[in-house]
Amino acid sequence: MNCSGCSPIYPIEGQGTLYLRPISPALLEALQTPGRLIETSDDMMWMDFSNLETVQNLIKEIGEIDPTLRDSLTVQIMPIYEQANEESWISLTMQESRFKHAELVSIILEHQFSSHMQPIVDASEQIIGYEFLLRPAENGKSFSSYELFEVARETGLHSFLDRLARITAIETSALFLPHGVKRFVNFLPSSIYNPEYCLTHTFEAIERLSLDPKDFVFEVVETEQIQHMPILQQIFEVYRSRGMSVALDDVGAGYSTIELMNRLEPDFVKIDRSLIDRCDQDSTKQEKILHIVEMSSRFGGQVLAEGIERMEEFEFCRSIGIELAQGYYFGKPSAQPPDGSYSNTSSNSWNN
Repeated sequence: MNCSGCSPIYPIEGQGTLYLRPISPALLEALQTPGRLIETSDDMMWMDFSNLETVQNLIKEIGEIDPTLRDSLTVQIMPIYEQANEESWISLTMQESRFKHAELVSIILEHQFSSHMQPIVDASEQIIGYEFLLRPAENGKSFSSYELFEVARETGLHSFLDRLARITAIETSALFLPHGVKRFVNFLPSSIYNPEYCLTHTFEAIERLSLDPKDFVFEVVETEQIQHMPILQQIFEVYRSRGMSVALDDVGAGYSTIELMNRLEPDFVKIDRSLIDRCDQDSTKQEKILHIVEMSSRFGGQVLAEGIERMEEFEFCRSIGIELAQGYYFGKPSAQPPDGSYSNTSSNSWNN
């Protein structure tokens, strides 16, 4: 089994072949210029190219011949001797975007990023886990994570990037964290078409590195609009069936509403930083936070306060029973955990 999000993606370099479908008689006629060989089959046409500039010009030419083709024409650009397949077709618009954002696309395809970790603490300020966050590779090209994922979405690479980011987080956790330390790893629901298949790479990485599935918490990331609730519920079920936990991010703001929390019943409920900011001074925020805590207790969800930057915020959250916290007050994301982070880990009852 394969799908468009899990199929191999080839960088464009040197010689190759541009495939187009469906066949457009008008486009075929327009492209038939002296010296250009175009071959066809029942459902596609293709032409070879000798360098990157040539195929870029071809894509531009096709878009200019008939702009309406951007909505219907799909393309594949394959290395020389590689044949077109059923999974790798993308729209003409996506291919144009890949050329437009070539530098960021190369960062994605060449895996030029790393995973930094931000500490998560319990009520006694002991580090019990980390959230893993995408960052530029050491000595690599600079980028913002938000921009990289937006370009990935625009170019049809978001499933590819999301999968690589998860595996990078898992591999990084294996380098630095002992068993028993929680690892919060983000995922995009829209990148997972078939949970049983698309998450195989994630489960294989955990098994390959001899890690404990119980140490992993997979969380729905911020700004990810939930459009297909049954699919997300199925994703949660698949993670849990493998012994892992699930979390809902940014509860109380944006798309992660309290209603969504009640329907999904995540193992961890992460309260949005906009509610936590100055919560010790704002009675309206306090009421909203208390409501989330009360609702979470009904299904046994552990509540985590995000964005803690002041002791007063932490003290308020702790006073109303919030057990976990995360924010710059406890530590910024870094390539490695601080020394001496795990002196009490083995006896921490939270992980039992």
